[in-house]
Amino acid sequence: MFGLYDIMKFLFSFFLIMPIVTLIHLSGHIFFVTIFGGVEKKIVIGCGNKLFSLLNIEVRKYYFWNGACEFKGLKHDNRLTNMLIYLGGSIFNLVSMLTVYSLVYQNILESSVIWYQFIYFSFYIMFFSLFPMYFSDGSPSDGKAAELALRNKLEDKVTDDIFVKKIENEDSCK
Repeated sequence: MFGLYDIMKFLFSFFLIMPIVTLIHLSGHIFFVTIFGGVEKKIVIGCGNKLFSLLNIEVRKYYFWNGACEFKGLKHDNRLTNMLIYLGGSIFNLVSMLTVYSLVYQNILESSVIWYQFIYFSFYIMFFSLFPMYFSDGSPSDGKAAELALRNKLEDKVTDDIFVKKIENEDSCK
């Protein structure tokens, strides 16, 4: 049955493991943004009022609920680079799942509910991120955005967890 111990495991997973998995996912997007020359990069964990910032990571009051990354411009901006940015979060989730699984399988990490929950939440985020759909606010999932980018039919580069800051007209020497 479902007991007090199960509730404690759920709360631990929800309030600690889920934000870590979200951070890994968003780091995948930022990794590819960095490779392709994005600037002013920021990862936002959670929603609500800002609690604190550390380097380019901002943690908000409801840190366990969602997350996003922001950047401005890309040096290399084409269909392939955009597709890799959209898929980057899921790539990082997959690599982290396989790494943890391998370490547990080789008895380097002890098999425990923590690693089981880590793999579960990683798969959950990866699956729903890749599922090609539009969210209720009209933004595409990462999978849908990657498909649209590949077909060159993506009008706006914003998804549920990726925001591209507008490049303002700045005075520059030409």
